[in-house]
Amino acid sequence: MNDLLQAAQGEAGYDASAIEVLEGLEPVRKRPGMYVGGTDERALHHLVAEVLDNSMDEAVAGHASRIDIALDADGFCTIADNGRGIPVDAHPRFPDKSALEVILTTLHAGGKFSGKAYQTSGGLHGVGVSVVNALSERVEVEVARSKRLFAQAYERGHPVTGLEDRGPIQNRRGTTVRFRPDPQIFGPQAGFKPARLHKLARSKAYLFRGVEIRWRCDPSLATDDVPVEETFHFPGGLEDYLKATVGAEQMLGSLFAGRVEFAERGDGTPGSIEWAIAWTPARDPATSAYCNTIPTPEGGTHVQGFWTALVKAVRAYGERTGVKKAKDISRDDMAGGAAAMVSVFIAEPEFVGQTKDRLATADAARLVEGAVRDRADTWLGQDPRRAGQIVEFLVERADERARRRAEKETSRKTATRKLRLPGKLADCSNATREGSEIFLVEGDSAGGSAKQARDRKMQAILPLRGKILNVLGAAGAKLTSNQEIADLTQALGIGLGSRFRADDLRYDKVIIMTDADVDGAHIAALLMTFFFVHARGVIEEGHLWLANPPLYRLSQGGKVAYAQDDEERAALEAKGLGGKGRIEVSRFKGLGEMMPAQLRETTMHPETRRLSRVTIEDLDDTGALIERLMGKKAEARFAFIQSNAKFAETLDV
Repeated sequence: MNDLLQAAQGEAGYDASAIEVLEGLEPVRKRPGMYVGGTDERALHHLVAEVLDNSMDEAVAGHASRIDIALDADGFCTIADNGRGIPVDAHPRFPDKSALEVILTTLHAGGKFSGKAYQTSGGLHGVGVSVVNALSERVEVEVARSKRLFAQAYERGHPVTGLEDRGPIQNRRGTTVRFRPDPQIFGPQAGFKPARLHKLARSKAYLFRGVEIRWRCDPSLATDDVPVEETFHFPGGLEDYLKATVGAEQMLGSLFAGRVEFAERGDGTPGSIEWAIAWTPARDPATSAYCNTIPTPEGGTHVQGFWTALVKAVRAYGERTGVKKAKDISRDDMAGGAAAMVSVFIAEPEFVGQTKDRLATADAARLVEGAVRDRADTWLGQDPRRAGQIVEFLVERADERARRRAEKETSRKTATRKLRLPGKLADCSNATREGSEIFLVEGDSAGGSAKQARDRKMQAILPLRGKILNVLGAAGAKLTSNQEIADLTQALGIGLGSRFRADDLRYDKVIIMTDADVDGAHIAALLMTFFFVHARGVIEEGHLWLANPPLYRLSQGGKVAYAQDDEERAALEAKGLGGKGRIEVSRFKGLGEMMPAQLRETTMHPETRRLSRVTIEDLDDTGALIERLMGKKAEARFAFIQSNAKFAETLDV
């Protein structure tokens, strides 16, 4: 009877009135992650990419030759092109609205569905500029069309003015969009980074050699790396880009670049592939891929077709020249030793998700492979000496991969006996890497508590003495002779720099566990710098984590709670713990001061701890920041402190 009563009460609270219907741009503001991937810095800058991609589509279609990008001190970004201009006449389905207003305020409205306005484009779903409008505090649009200037303003997705006809205008055409992101969505401190936008402008100019992109920012935003004004125009396309990125001195032989037009999918629709690749033993490998000027950081079918063509070409060359081991060269060998760029233009591409991180068009693999394969065969045959160097380099990589695979087949426990592991490492008993963890702990005292608190089967402990060497700029001899770094690399089983192999890592999670104070943060920063500079794959493969130990222990009667910081402590004190009497608060001086049971409960047990994964959002930006904060130039750190001191609310000194 009670069950029936509870069911009836539940049904009464869930009727038609509980069903929400989001209209217009409300879904975007309610769930921004579905449209721009979140509300972090990457998502914030995705707004600029969406508007810029519209202008790039005009350029690729042959209607625009120039794009201007400007960043003002008040946080507004302006993107203007000299294309056809967004239509401003009344829309047939919405006679009381202009086409401009429909495009800015309606999801899935645009000129890229039928293929009549654009044969190839980056925008497919008709949500790009409307999403920008929804997530911006203010958007101002000007359209110069038919020798007249039209304008309209929006705030948080809603028009605040009608479409204004500002009269005749000469020597101007195209669309100008000026917007500022909404702090209600991205946070009060959110703002566009000049260096990131400058880099975006430069990369777009490389991707389409027919466009000129002009950059401008307020003088107060300029730095050594970001000028007030600059014009980008690269007739050489990706070949120019790769030469500027890699440098001739780091290439093995010369780079392989080309551009081929093809009839897409056999229906006569034009498409093209452009590529540039250089084998670079002296630097980290990297593959950048694009479709219709849209970055596809996760690759996709166009990248698959590119590597398939090159692998087949190199294997065939090795067979013709008697290099038998060339047949063992794989895509991993090829991509792991090269810097490459691939850019395709195709009609109606299929992406995974609105942020278009991966291309899913099945035909792209076939089209790209067919276009690149013949050119690769010809290129290798033109210079036997250069081709021989590349094949020899790739065969060495294949041999190294085979050796590592053979070593990996030995169980982890057997391998552990053969390794010279540091004596202070308390290893786990798990015989495989899957599920195992190693905690990098600050000092012997915390190490002792951690050893008692750990799960011996899955968790290893490596105490580190004090602060490790700041590896940024350290001489090679000093690096190899440093005992703490030697212990760390031996425990993890990895090599450094070019000798790093992700498969060699002995643990699934590498967890930095330091005290919740300034010294602990400094040690964590030194360790993260070490991994970024010398073992970046640990971060890129998702193996590096930060433990988040609590700063306070609160008790009230028999009730106990832990707080990460002052804000959480204040919230717990205001709410109460549910016990009797006053709340007692104690602050942990360090991990070594915790009882093993407390350390296990708060920081080490998988079900109750808090971990933060260390990731790299933007490689160039992260590298520049680490160089600035951890490099040899003290004046760079001082400048950073001066410019960011105003944001510090509390200091732990």
